[in-house]
Amino acid sequence: MNYMLAIFEEPGQRIHRSEQEGRDLYDSMLAFAETLKAEGKLRAVESLLADDQGRRVQVRNGQPRFVDGPFTEAKEMIGGFFVVDCGSLDEAALLATRCPAAEWATVEVRPVGPCWA
Repeated sequence: MNYMLAIFEEPGQRIHRSEQEGRDLYDSMLAFAETLKAEGKLRAVESLLADDQGRRVQVRNGQPRFVDGPFTEAKEMIGGFFVVDCGSLDEAALLATRCPAAEWATVEVRPVGPCWA
């Protein structure tokens, strides 16, 4: 079964790092992805730019609403994600403990499936 490991970071956390610190953290995440790939667990992985680069979209009563980031009401932003193939939620959660981002962010583990399940 597939599970998503979503990386939740504090907004603004990235601006307090030097470019080299950011590159080092990114490299550690790339190495983690390569390990997952070698283990046959990795299905997808992406890093996301900071929330000030994004836009939220809602449609209510047929009317679109757009809100450009940063999203000041947000306590966390999604910094990236992995989709992994594991036999159980426990296995996926244990795998998430190996994710370097767990040291500076929160890794949320959720099964992938339809919204009606």
